[in-house]
Amino acid sequence: MQQLLCVGALAQEAAAPRQPDEGAPDAWLVFDDRYAPALDGLTPGTDVLLLTWLDRADRGTLTVRPRGDTTRPLTGVFATRAPDRPNPIGLHTVHILAIAGTRVHVRNLEALDSTPVLDVKSLLSLRTVDGSMAEVRIDRSAGGAVPRLSGDEVRVGEDRAAGQGRCRVRYPSACTDSSATRTP
Repeated sequence: MQQLLCVGALAQEAAAPRQPDEGAPDAWLVFDDRYAPALDGLTPGTDVLLLTWLDRADRGTLTVRPRGDTTRPLTGVFATRAPDRPNPIGLHTVHILAIAGTRVHVRNLEALDSTPVLDVKSLLSLRTVDGSMAEVRIDRSAGGAVPRLSGDEVRVGEDRAAGQGRCRVRYPSACTDSSATRTP
């Protein structure tokens, strides 16, 4: 079984995720103390790529109506940003507002409270299919919450007997109200 480590978790007060252009609230990323050295070099005012594990996703979903709009045709999940998909990895471009120890305050994050954080990567530049540079503009609306979360691990593997993938996410008491293990 391969392992993905949950290096932190999201802390925000919003009840449901919203796209950046829909007024996504500011949020705090709270990293486990052991990953503090990995945050060295991140600076407020920069954009980064954030990878999350969409732990509440339905991994059996293969088609959706984009944005839940029943007037739109069914579309394969690989052609959408729907959270329900076989491997529910979230990819977000976020803007760093502030850094306080192992807490990183960001803008433009479309995710739910306590969503596990898998990784942060610096954003270099974007190129279009023809190789030209693309300009990226992101709405920078305000909001926020103060976190008190920490992370543990996400396990991803293959159930060879059943021929299907599985994911097991451990939630320590620091991440959620209980230390129960959930299988998304």
